[in-house]
Amino acid sequence: MIGAVPALLALAFLITALLYASVGFGGGSTYAALLAISGLDYRLLPMVALACNIVVVAGATLRFARAGLIPWRGAILMTALAAPAALIGGLIPIDQASFMLLLGASLVLTAVTMLTPISEGNIDVPSPLARYMPIIAAPLGFLAGVVGIGGGIFLAPLLHLTRWKDARAIAATASLFILVNSMFGLIGQLIKQGPGAFGGAIGAALPLLIAVAIGGQIGSLMAVKVLPKRWIRWLTAALVLVVGARLLVWQ
Repeated sequence: MIGAVPALLALAFLITALLYASVGFGGGSTYAALLAISGLDYRLLPMVALACNIVVVAGATLRFARAGLIPWRGAILMTALAAPAALIGGLIPIDQASFMLLLGASLVLTAVTMLTPISEGNIDVPSPLARYMPIIAAPLGFLAGVVGIGGGIFLAPLLHLTRWKDARAIAATASLFILVNSMFGLIGQLIKQGPGAFGGAIGAALPLLIAVAIGGQIGSLMAVKVLPKRWIRWLTAALVLVVGARLLVWQ
């Protein structure tokens, strides 16, 4: 289990939540990586990472819904296809070496997608590939379930690149996608590891849950006003790239 949570780890979780929330994500991939580097049993870290994800994106999803920003038809279709795949992914047994490889590669890919330039022009003219986004959502959900993340950080850049909707609608869709996938992925992890393991891991990780709750609120309400959004994306991508590369050389 997790011993006493070091203050430095809690601070890292707070900063991660702040950065990710400021660009519309939950941060599950980096939480999992930070826990892996800190020495937590790799079989338990997806549960903690997914719980942190849910804490960060639940409030954002509610705010988006109240503001009428979620394009419900498309968002529900993608989420409905991805969520069962996330549940199945959470049930898949995986050895430590394969888990670290998948998580590290996912983080590096995430950093690359976050650094991909996003065109703001012709937003009213979706790419022909935009119609295929629901098909892509299912494998993204499965991968998210295996490594214990929400998967929105994979989906959102693709939605931007295909000009699926405007930026605010995409952020709202990603939040809903992450929230539901995290819940289904967590159910898969609970079935696989057992409720006792979940209770012990979450109980010991309570300071981390508090840290991401604070960081997520700051990120969603204030961070974008402090730094240009492009800078925040670059800082987040740099953090993800460093942690992902560290995991890839873990062996």
